[in-house]
Amino acid sequence: MSDLDSPWKEALEQFLPAFLAFFFPDCHAAIDWGKDYESLDTELQQIVADAELGRRLADKLFRVYRKDGQETWVLIHVEMQNQPDEQFAERMYIYNYRIYDRFRRPVVSLAVLGDERASWRPSEFGYELWGCGIRLTFPTVKLLDYHQDLAKLEGDRNPFGLIVLAHLQTAATRQDAHARQAWKVRLVKGLFDQGLKAKAIRQMFRLIDWMMELPRELELEFRAEIRNFEEERKMPYITSVERLALEEGREEGRELGRELGREEGQLIGLADGIALAVEVKYGKEGLKSLPQIPSLRNLKLLHSLQDAIRADATLEELRERMTQPENGAIG
Repeated sequence: MSDLDSPWKEALEQFLPAFLAFFFPDCHAAIDWGKDYESLDTELQQIVADAELGRRLADKLFRVYRKDGQETWVLIHVEMQNQPDEQFAERMYIYNYRIYDRFRRPVVSLAVLGDERASWRPSEFGYELWGCGIRLTFPTVKLLDYHQDLAKLEGDRNPFGLIVLAHLQTAATRQDAHARQAWKVRLVKGLFDQGLKAKAIRQMFRLIDWMMELPRELELEFRAEIRNFEEERKMPYITSVERLALEEGREEGRELGRELGREEGQLIGLADGIALAVEVKYGKEGLKSLPQIPSLRNLKLLHSLQDAIRADATLEELRERMTQPENGAIG
C-alpha cells in the first residue's frame, strides 16, 4: 500500500470539523466551532519524542473549545498500518496521560483503524493489581466497516466520504493498477458534483491523488483525462495537472538537494518537473520533440520554460524560448 499516513495527516489538518462530524458526531456536536481551533504539532512531536514512541506521521493533536467555554485537548490518532499492533492500545494510553500531564486538561483520544484485519478493534488499555487499577477507553472506528456501502460513501457530502472511499479502493486495487486508475478518475470527477468550492476541490484532489498512486504511464493518462474533463466542464478548479507536475519537480528537487547539494538537486528536480509537465500537456510526442529538457541545468532557461507552460504556451513557443540567448539558450 502507498504511504497513506501523510495524506491522512493533511486531511485532518484541512478538514478537522468534517472529520469529527463524519466519524465522531458526538464530539463534533460538543465543540464550539465559532471559535478557532489550533493544531499543536510541535507540542505533540515533543511528547512523542520524550516517550520514545517513534515517528507516527498521522498523529494529530488539536486544542478546541467546548460549547460550555472550557478548553480541551483532542488527540486524534489515525492508525494506518497494514497489520494489527499489539502495543497500539498501550500507546494510546501513553499519549493520553502524557498530554494530560503536559496541559492538565481533559484529553480525548480517538482512533481510526485503516488496517485490513476485521477482528482487530482495540478500544481500551488498563490493568489492576492489589486494589489499584487504571483504565483508558477510547472511541474507535474501523475503515473496513465502510466497505459495506461504497455508494453511500461516494454520495456523501462530507469530504471524508470520498477520503475513506479512496483509502479503501487504494487497498482493494493493490494488484490492479488499471482498476485503481478507473476509481481515481471516478472519484476526482465526482468532486465536481459535490457542490464544493474551488479551493476544497483542489484540496480533495491533492489528497486523492496522493493516496491513489499509479504507475507513470497510467498517471499520465489519468492527468490527461482530468484536464480534458475540466475543459469540457469549463471548470478549471484543479487546473492543469501540468502545474502539479511542476510542483512535484520542486518537491523532488528538495529531496535531491539533500543528497546532491541544494543547487544541483533543485535544477534536476525542476527539469524533471518541466519534462513531466510537457508530457502531460502535449503528450509523448511533445516531449520527444524537446528531448533536451530533462538534461537542462540552466536555471534561467528552466524558469522561462516554467513560465511559458503556466501561460499555456504552444510547443512552438517553447522551442523558441529554448533558442533565445536572453533565456540562456542552449543553442
